[in-house]
Amino acid sequence: MELADQIKLWAKEIGFTNLGIADPNLSAYQTHLENWLELGFQAEMDFMNHNQEKRLNPQELMRQTKSIICVNLSYQACSFAKLTNDWQQNNAISSYAARRDYHKVMYKKLHQLADKISQAVDRFNYRAFCDNAPVLEKALAEKSGIGWVGKYTCLVNKQNGSQFFLGELFTDLELPFDHAHENHCASCNKCIAACPTKALKAPYTLDAKLCIAYLTLEHKTSIPIELRKLIGQRIVGCDECQLSCPWNRIMQDELQQQKTSPEECAKKLIELFDWSEAEFLTKTQGTSIRRLGYERWLRNLAVALGNSPYDPAIIHALKNRLNHPSPMVQEHIHWAMGVRYRQRTSS
Repeated sequence: MELADQIKLWAKEIGFTNLGIADPNLSAYQTHLENWLELGFQAEMDFMNHNQEKRLNPQELMRQTKSIICVNLSYQACSFAKLTNDWQQNNAISSYAARRDYHKVMYKKLHQLADKISQAVDRFNYRAFCDNAPVLEKALAEKSGIGWVGKYTCLVNKQNGSQFFLGELFTDLELPFDHAHENHCASCNKCIAACPTKALKAPYTLDAKLCIAYLTLEHKTSIPIELRKLIGQRIVGCDECQLSCPWNRIMQDELQQQKTSPEECAKKLIELFDWSEAEFLTKTQGTSIRRLGYERWLRNLAVALGNSPYDPAIIHALKNRLNHPSPMVQEHIHWAMGVRYRQRTSS
């Protein structure tokens, strides 16, 4: 059996969903990246403004790179029994976030795969990556044949939709390259129509400044007032574009099972808003949610409560937090209480 075929078998045994092998030439992606940055669509993610040579030339990250082994790992592989499904009710928390931090799971599996390869070849140098370096992961995965970059800028696979994480092994092995698959988005624009904030400016072009996932996860200061109502009851990420995608049927079925009324969702949000910082750190340990930090956690919850149906319990919960030391948290609480007041007086 050829080494590349053996590597793909090992990947399946380890738990990866798919594996493809890409060549390191990313020149075809340069213009799109430069245009996106020039438009300022990276928002406050300043790291995207740096290390463009490394992003477009993998040999800058590992000089000996000849082949790049690309893998994906399903959301289900990062299931975390500690978290219950009601965290995700009504899309309040993105499907990937209420799971074990995928970085840890991915790295462990990537090194397991590298160990298998090391036992089969005399000499093998590699570097493992998973969202931790200036790597154009989606471009490499697309070149490797794992899937295609969809109009909502996530990688999409015909069997698994976009419900997976990406990882790479940069290697000095000379392996046969796989071929990119055909793009199957065709004339479908459901993801663009579904975006609450119209962050998808055009097919394959996302303006992070408007993206709810960015606003709740990456944005470190006050959320723009004009966008707060559009966030709805979401507190960590947003899955609307993925949920609208016809290739994500399994994801749509799962969310439908978790669906509750906005009133029921609000009860859960009040419970989360009541957590102390110690409770937040304990209950989110091991998940991607924890990197938000307690201050932004409360900021996001205040917005979500402001967007929930009127309930005196919400007013009570917001008032109990008015003395929080963070001016940003206070600002969002006052905004939420103003919304609540307008709702009460107009009813």
